[in-house]
Amino acid sequence: MSLLAHLGAVVSPVFLIALAGYAWVRLGRSFDQEFVTHLVTRIGAPCLVFDTLVKINLPAAELVRMGGATIACLVLFAVIGAIGLRLAGLKLRVYLPSLVFPNIGNMGLPVCLFAFGQRGLALAMIYFTVCSVGQFAFGPAMAAGRFRLDLLVRMPLLYAAVAGVALGAAGFVQPRWLANTLDLLGQVTIPLMLLALGAALAQLRLAGWPRQLAVSAARLGLGAAGGWLVATALGLTGEAKGVVVVESAMPVAVFNYLFARLYGEAPEEVAGLVLGSTVLSAAVLPGVIALLL
Repeated sequence: MSLLAHLGAVVSPVFLIALAGYAWVRLGRSFDQEFVTHLVTRIGAPCLVFDTLVKINLPAAELVRMGGATIACLVLFAVIGAIGLRLAGLKLRVYLPSLVFPNIGNMGLPVCLFAFGQRGLALAMIYFTVCSVGQFAFGPAMAAGRFRLDLLVRMPLLYAAVAGVALGAAGFVQPRWLANTLDLLGQVTIPLMLLALGAALAQLRLAGWPRQLAVSAARLGLGAAGGWLVATALGLTGEAKGVVVVESAMPVAVFNYLFARLYGEAPEEVAGLVLGSTVLSAAVLPGVIALLL
């Protein structure tokens, strides 16, 4: 019973807050998705990342291991995903980004926080930052067939992570006014991300659902197994291993849909992958977390 109660405490808040955002939109209420997305990506998430990394001050070796594990996971997902899609006769530009880039922000960060505490959140920030850089660097390239360096350069998250790691290693102590400001801004980030996730799901639809559910299941299975394989191969233990597996096992990131819509690469199909994988994750994530705990 204690394990079930712990799993409920970890998973329930994530889905309940996302459900609130979903219900809000389905009831016909206004939700400015563009405003919330810009608020989170340009202010909230950078403040949360900087504040967390400065306070936790992870050892350099742990930062390198976590960053390396994230890159290894992304490469593994890309290679296996490309092979699987070729064998299945599915278009890489439509489906590969969804297999490679999971929802490490909206869902990954709160799950890691509730499952592994503040240290888990700090480790998840490294995975989140590296994966976000990869997604903004290569996600548009996969969808559009061209590399967009300007998207990467304009990412406040990247600079916040670098500054947080550097100042934390230097022993920088934030003035109280700065710490309180960043803490307040950071605290709104995760609830807003979950509400935005629910609002986005309310506007998506399953079309070719057998194919979409199959690819969605592949995203979750490949993510969980690949994360476990990489973490074990690199000798990660405790919170570090848990974060790599949990973040890797997340459903398809909403940004994959946004890029598909922007570049006209079957956005309805990708929308179904986001929705299908998120629904399936409600059944898969508790089992993954139970194995890790």
